[in-house]
Amino acid sequence: MLAVPELPDVELYLHALGPRIIGQTLERVRIVSPFLLRSVTPGIASLEGRRVLGLRRLGKRIVWVLDDDLFVVIHLMIAGRFRWAGHVQGPDPRTRPGASPSKTTLATFDFTTGTLTLTEAGAKRRASLYVVQGEASLAEHDPGGIDVLTSTGDAFGARLRLENRTLKRALTDPRLFSGIGNAYSDEILHEARLSPTQLTSNLTDLQVGQLFDSTRTVLRTWAARLIEEAGDRFPEKVSAFRAGMAVHGKYGQGCPRCDAPVQRIQYAANECNYCARCQTGGRLLADRGLSRLLGADWPRTLEELEDLKRR
Repeated sequence: MLAVPELPDVELYLHALGPRIIGQTLERVRIVSPFLLRSVTPGIASLEGRRVLGLRRLGKRIVWVLDDDLFVVIHLMIAGRFRWAGHVQGPDPRTRPGASPSKTTLATFDFTTGTLTLTEAGAKRRASLYVVQGEASLAEHDPGGIDVLTSTGDAFGARLRLENRTLKRALTDPRLFSGIGNAYSDEILHEARLSPTQLTSNLTDLQVGQLFDSTRTVLRTWAARLIEEAGDRFPEKVSAFRAGMAVHGKYGQGCPRCDAPVQRIQYAANECNYCARCQTGGRLLADRGLSRLLGADWPRTLEELEDLKRR
């Protein structure tokens, strides 16, 4: 199952792209899907012949820094992914034979070292690419969230308490925090032993500090783990569902800390996973669909849930 790549996944892509394209010339760009390119000026042709000077992360976006103060801003959204095919020094890329684009291909980028393909699974085209010039134009693509890995605890706490919201919604708001989405917010809250529905206004200073430490720990640990697992290989499978995760995508499985079954709240196309024993004092959080269906029969605790299963 696919989901928007979050901070650790974007860091993995930056790690893989760095040695392959930094210092290389972008020789040819082919836009296959007309829905991908969302900017008009500068034109996409202005990228050809430019050298890649560096890479950045802008929230969940990947930024290429090119000559002449040009930037390529790519947001993979839910189903966008990169594929890399290296090749030896060959003829001019404009005459170099290439593979025919597949139904999932959005664009290809030819470098001397290889070809990077941007793909998107499914029928919906949500991934985007912008070409901008100058730091001021690039800043317009920044949602404004702070980078928890470089921020202070005080700055984190101030952002968290800007509005009275649930912790789940606050952590995943890109205007507040950079690069955190559905998957890693589940892991962060489990690490911090906090309920996803707890309101930010109800947090003690100790809990804010605990959440700050847990956020940094989870994001750093997973970024390092993904990079170590990939090694020198280009990542073939970037997913929000990882075997080593504690609760995300683990509904019904045992919590690694206490072995209680992981619970979930389903909403829209997403779900929030949590451990009732570790995070909510054994209380089951109301699932919008099931709680409406069961009404008064909705189990309130793990014990009531187990009794219901035995009937």
